[in-house]
Amino acid sequence: MAWALKLPLADEVIESGLVQDFDASLSGIGQELGAGAYSMSDVLALPIFKQEESSLPPDNENKILPFQYVLCAATSPAVKLHDETLTYLNQGQSYEIRMLDNRKLGELPEINGKLVKSIFRVVFHDRRLQYTEHQQLEGWRWNRPGDRILDIDIPMSVGIIDPRANPTQLNTVEFLWDPAKRTSVFIQVHCISTEFTMRKHGGEKGVPFRVQIDTFKENENGEYTEHLHSASCQIKVFKPKGADRKQKTDREKMEKRTPHEKEKYQPSYETTILTESLRN
Repeated sequence: MAWALKLPLADEVIESGLVQDFDASLSGIGQELGAGAYSMSDVLALPIFKQEESSLPPDNENKILPFQYVLCAATSPAVKLHDETLTYLNQGQSYEIRMLDNRKLGELPEINGKLVKSIFRVVFHDRRLQYTEHQQLEGWRWNRPGDRILDIDIPMSVGIIDPRANPTQLNTVEFLWDPAKRTSVFIQVHCISTEFTMRKHGGEKGVPFRVQIDTFKENENGEYTEHLHSASCQIKVFKPKGADRKQKTDREKMEKRTPHEKEKYQPSYETTILTESLRN
C-alpha cells in the first residue's frame, strides 16, 4: 500500500494566488531519488510526446513555455474540437505527473543549478463553486474527518525534495525540485466529483476539478515567492475503477458516431499536457 504524505508545512505557502504565513510544529520530509542528467531533446523525441504536440491549443503551438507538466492519464475521446481536454481519474489512485524543463538556451539563467518550488492544488473548474470554495472544502472536511483531498505518493515519486502538506489546506501539496534532473511526482486525489453536487435529483453528474501547478523561484531572501509559470488541466474523479468504465463508455459512444460526427471531436491521447494558465 502506497504511503500518503500527511505532514504539516513549516514555511510559506501560496494558496489561491495569495501568500499566507503560518506556523507548524513539524517539518516535512523528502528525499531526492533521481540524480542523472535529464535531456529534454531525448524526452521530446519519444513517440508519446510527438503525439501530444497536436493536443495543445492552437495559440500555444508556437509558444515554448519554460516548463511542461504531463499527467500520465488518457484524455476523454468525447471532447469536441477546440474545447479543453478532460481527463478521468480514479479516487485514491497514484498518477504520475512529469515535470519537464522546457527552457530555451539562455532562458531563465538565474535558476541554473538551483531548485524551484512547485505547488499543486486541486480546485474547482466551475466558477460558481470557486466563489464558495472555502465553504465547499470545509463541508468536505466535516464529512471526511482526517482525510485529505490531495496527497503525494512519496515512494513512487522521483526527484522531489522536501515534500510538504499543510493540514489546514487539504487540497494543496508542495515540493522543491531541480529542473536539470529527472522529476516525476505521483499524486492521489481522494475527493470524487459527485461529492460536490446538490444530489437533489438522483444521478446528477459530478463536477469537474482542475489540477493546478504553480512554480516559483527564490527571491533575494531565499524565499520561493517569485512566480515563474502556472499550468492546469481539467479532470473528473470517480470512485475506484469508475474512471476506466467512463473512458470505455465514451469510447464506445464515439465508435457509434458517423465519420462526419467524429470529425467534430478530439482524439483520445494517452497522456494529458497541462496548458498554461493564470494563477487563481
